[in-house]
Amino acid sequence: MVAVSSCAPKFTRLNKTFDLEGHRGCRGLMPENTIPAMLRALDLNVNTLEMDAVITADGQVILSHEPFFNHEITTKPDGKPVTAAEEKQLNIYKMTYAQTMGYDVGLRPHARFPQQQKMKVTKPKLSAVIDSIQAYCNKNGIEIPFFNIETKSNKATDGLYHPAPDEFVDVLMNVIHFKLLEQKTIIQSFDPRTLQYLHKKWPAIKTALLIEDYDKRPLTEQLAALGFTPTIYSPAYQLVTAELIKQCHGINMQVIPWTVNDVAEMKRLKLMGVDGLITDYPNLKF
Repeated sequence: MVAVSSCAPKFTRLNKTFDLEGHRGCRGLMPENTIPAMLRALDLNVNTLEMDAVITADGQVILSHEPFFNHEITTKPDGKPVTAAEEKQLNIYKMTYAQTMGYDVGLRPHARFPQQQKMKVTKPKLSAVIDSIQAYCNKNGIEIPFFNIETKSNKATDGLYHPAPDEFVDVLMNVIHFKLLEQKTIIQSFDPRTLQYLHKKWPAIKTALLIEDYDKRPLTEQLAALGFTPTIYSPAYQLVTAELIKQCHGINMQVIPWTVNDVAEMKRLKLMGVDGLITDYPNLKF
């Protein structure tokens, strides 16, 4: 068995209620990873805002699921759509933040999310997202949510699409510390290296291990490879079983699967005992 780290944060829930997380804000309803998506998710009573972070050439942390401009959502500065053939050449890690502001990510209709409201919007700085959310919460008497921030990194693309894990985490945590957001932050990743570095340097920060649907290793093997017990185990929802939940709870680790967009599946998972779920549609009633 993998022992719970002596310095792992220990509590039964991040929030006292079921943890509803808005995926990329609320991707099913608003342009993903944008300030409007985050504010709309707050209106839908999410407990946690899930988002993705990448780093620009001038060291700014901005929200983006890919470290480049995805062809499904992006319009170039000249008004033409980004194509699948060219998207990976539009490398955010090689652009300044000012350059990224020329690319719109909210006007194009999204074939997979027809309910998504269209608007002119760019990829925001994490610092601006935090400021906007705090101001909105203060104005409307809403509790500040948790921020579940994914480090978008991969060993194969170190130095190409993102900095090495230690630099990535340091740059990200500089923003978190400056905004005094440590108690409300979760850092999640499929890349164990970022979590390992974070846990060693900032052991009090909550962590979430993301697990792909094809990763069929036993839980004990996955945690042994990570080297510590994270706050949250966050698998693709198809992997969740009652036995898995029992194992995780047995070592004081929450289970919050992704990305669940079907009401029947939401109800099934909640009844099974998951601690929360991540969804593109936090407006769904379950």
